[in-house]
Amino acid sequence: MDLSSRSLHLKIFPHFLSSPRLVFGHVSFLFLQTPRDKNPKLIPRALKGWHEYEDAVKRKDVARALRFLRSLEADKNKDNSADKVNGFLSSGPTRAGISELGLFDGSQRDWEVLDACLNADDMRLVGSAYGFLKNRGFLPSFGKFSNIVLEGPRDVTPTVFKSSTGLEVSKFAPKKWGLSGTSRFALVAFLGGVSFLLSQGIDIRTNLAAILGLAFMDSIFLGGTSLAQISSYWPPYKRRILIHEAGHLLVAYLMGCPIRGVILDPIIAMQMGIQGQAGTQFWDEKMSNELAEGRLSGTTFDRYCMVLFAGIAAEALVYGEAEGGENDENLFRSICVLMQPPLSVAKMSNQARWSVLQSYNLLKWQRHAHRAAVKALESGSSLSVVIRRIEEAMSSAT
Repeated sequence: MDLSSRSLHLKIFPHFLSSPRLVFGHVSFLFLQTPRDKNPKLIPRALKGWHEYEDAVKRKDVARALRFLRSLEADKNKDNSADKVNGFLSSGPTRAGISELGLFDGSQRDWEVLDACLNADDMRLVGSAYGFLKNRGFLPSFGKFSNIVLEGPRDVTPTVFKSSTGLEVSKFAPKKWGLSGTSRFALVAFLGGVSFLLSQGIDIRTNLAAILGLAFMDSIFLGGTSLAQISSYWPPYKRRILIHEAGHLLVAYLMGCPIRGVILDPIIAMQMGIQGQAGTQFWDEKMSNELAEGRLSGTTFDRYCMVLFAGIAAEALVYGEAEGGENDENLFRSICVLMQPPLSVAKMSNQARWSVLQSYNLLKWQRHAHRAAVKALESGSSLSVVIRRIEEAMSSAT
């Protein structure tokens, strides 16, 4: 399908969907011991190299962190090649490299390159970081279900949808605050409290008008960030956001879309230009390339829609209905109208149902991995730790 010229200005990457403050642990070198057969002269160089890597991760310099890891890999390959030429396996490093010192658990540290992706301007570097780890064998589940978009019937009627999920289509529609779920009870309690105070002769209409005015200004100028920041301290609301974002993250990961970061803090989300109260930022290389050419294939669009609606699907899977996801739906509609010819309302509805159903089933099959991601996000873990927890959950289930 073709896209209108306006699509070239659409910022598809990086995409924010609807997390937290990423935490990086301090690395101590007190445990280091000089290996018996290693060259002591190489130890200062090793310490300096890993210190630079740690600094690159803290500064979110993914290019420098990735360059360091690749240099280690190159040194290791050179050493292995030299050993093969000499016909024996050396007991110590054959070159002045740091890859063979044995001072660090490289398999543990390599993961941290994902934490450096958050501020990357070039999403190709983010893709390279995931590709590097996958080639090293650390990310066996990355892109494992990328072909799922080729499976299943395309025509998903509301009846078919309910028979597959056990839920009405309306349960997957984002809700307005105060009209559904726990927010409905909060609104009723608020109105009841105001009515009680007025009946007792306590006039709070001036204060109420000021509060409503501030809320209106917050929604207009800050996109509701202030209210979202206050709401984020309410445990049930915060957990629903975690479940929503974990759905985006897991489906994007399993579909082979590199994740740049997950932002849960509404203030940080606003500073990074995220529409909504939180966001998961992922990149689809094929979609980026196709958009640059002014086209969008059906398979690429399907994959993107699955990630887009994964948050709604995750909420419905856990709670039986979704409340968030309004911005996800708005982005979906904005892409549909850019297509040439634009999708009709009927086709848009069918595409949305198909995408939600696919994401819902994938999350249901990998429910253990979704729980692991939610738990890691809830504890404030960095992106690398969240991805590791997903891989551990996936491997333990096989």
